[in-house]
Amino acid sequence: MIPHISSRPRRTLVLAASLGAALAFGAPAAFAGTPVVPSAPSAPAKAPAKAPAAASTSQSATWAAGTRAYLVITAPGDNSAVRSAITANGGTVFSTFDAIGVIVAHSSSANFATALRGVSGVQQVGATRTSDVPADAYNPALPANPAQSTTPAGEPVRADMSQIKADQAWAVTTGSSAVKVGILDTGVDDQHQDLAPNFNAADSVSCAYGKPDTRAGAWRDVGEHGTHVAGTVAAAKNGKGVVGVAPGVKISSVRIAEPNTSLFFAENTICGFVWAGDHGFKVTNNSYYTDPWQFNCPDNADQAAIIEGVRRAQEYAEGKGSLQVAAAGNENYDLANKTTDSASPNDSTPVTRTITNACMDIPTELPGVVTVAANGDGVTKASFSNFGRGIIDVSAPGSNVYSTVPGGKYSTMSGTSMASPHVTGVAALIASTNPGITPAQIREKLATQANDIACPADGRCTGTTANNGFFGEGQVDALKAVGSTPPPGKYFENPGDFAIGDNTTVESPITVSGVTGNAPATLKVGVKIVHTYIGDLKVDLVAPDGSVYTLHNRSGGGTDNIDQVYTVNASSEVANGTWKLRVNDNAGGDTGRIDAWNLTF
Repeated sequence: MIPHISSRPRRTLVLAASLGAALAFGAPAAFAGTPVVPSAPSAPAKAPAKAPAAASTSQSATWAAGTRAYLVITAPGDNSAVRSAITANGGTVFSTFDAIGVIVAHSSSANFATALRGVSGVQQVGATRTSDVPADAYNPALPANPAQSTTPAGEPVRADMSQIKADQAWAVTTGSSAVKVGILDTGVDDQHQDLAPNFNAADSVSCAYGKPDTRAGAWRDVGEHGTHVAGTVAAAKNGKGVVGVAPGVKISSVRIAEPNTSLFFAENTICGFVWAGDHGFKVTNNSYYTDPWQFNCPDNADQAAIIEGVRRAQEYAEGKGSLQVAAAGNENYDLANKTTDSASPNDSTPVTRTITNACMDIPTELPGVVTVAANGDGVTKASFSNFGRGIIDVSAPGSNVYSTVPGGKYSTMSGTSMASPHVTGVAALIASTNPGITPAQIREKLATQANDIACPADGRCTGTTANNGFFGEGQVDALKAVGSTPPPGKYFENPGDFAIGDNTTVESPITVSGVTGNAPATLKVGVKIVHTYIGDLKVDLVAPDGSVYTLHNRSGGGTDNIDQVYTVNASSEVANGTWKLRVNDNAGGDTGRIDAWNLTF
């Protein structure tokens, strides 16, 4: 989880090396994995539900000191009577989520919650923060669009990717562009050269303050945590910088962190989950906890409403086909044996309070959410990672993870925030190779493909080798997740982009060497072409001697994109030499690019 970059960073350590300059970052907010420095722990299809309504016309655009935000929980459906009661009791309706019976209200009245709890049709009411709603909520400023540095050439396979066998899984699939992944975080720098190829602006949004802001760029990063997470999930396989676990899927930014504080309040998370469900996200990554309470306790009226509102939103998203993956947190805390909370509320003055296991770290402890612990080097427990028998589902690398940060740059961070996106990427690969798979089935596959890790000599780790409190079902394995073994034989790829213009022919070469004799009768040709209306296209494999093997011949009509593996009988061709993928565009009006292609002998 994002260690709150802020601080709650899930929470807490971050080691960032930006283009070679090492910087230590604290985690301010509720990042589930605020970057952590392991060596220096002291140093984030069904009809859509009704969209959240715009601010009530009775709401003043002028900010007033003392204004607080509340969740008003009702029965799903028409809640017009409750909205009227909100206005009559000194509040305004900021946004509504009718499909799940949640209203976000603002009021400066100290008696607002008490008064609303007595209204017919109101099930729960809870303040979502102990600080005032910022003035920015009523007229949000767009995040900065940073100038971009040149992305360094070269794309070596990183240790975290080889540790979970992602590099081997890419020989099977790099992920489908039909799979959409939501990055619920501080935002994403969509201009970054390693993220732009896979970025889906159409489904990106800001949910800061609990209401969708669909203006272009509202989704951009107000820190750097979200951009780092996005790179781990799906940085493009383009010969530049880094590669994500699932470099062929699409990522959307759902910014739920508020500027300045990088806090993730309940209404923001609710907005994000509903958005994920309504926009077809197959997986979401959640490297944060819901501020301001590290743990929400059901015996507190405010926190009970937070639990219920976020639970309904997650359940709604899952019902629409979206799986939520979340970081476990960076406090080295046993989530299965809760005793105290000294970090809450983190938007005002934290106090130490006694808690029990009934109190929940959300969203990571909600039913249906995949909870991820962080590994250190190899299959160890990262020193900072939270743990807990029956809480942790799987583990993934979370120490010294190198990924994208805003402005075309790169940075190394640590935290469960960094572990969670590895699992999100594996889940996206599973969805890519299993069209129509349900969230429950993805959860099951994540568990069954994980490699068991036995408890170390540490009395806090309880359970069996197959499932224990430090590692859950074990460390995820991308290769096993997509089918156990990569195609046999030598593998060659050209990940470079080649533009396909109207009525033009373009070729992308691959030089094959070190293969004895002829090509096989079952030569595998993986092709990924991004192009609208593929009925315009003829796609051929050209052998080193000039022989032509047609793969696609103007079929598919108005369908977008080709992402397919073809089998070619090339047994008459000498394997070594330069092979080419030739694409011919035969009509005007639609253009695109060869995104990547590969040969497996």
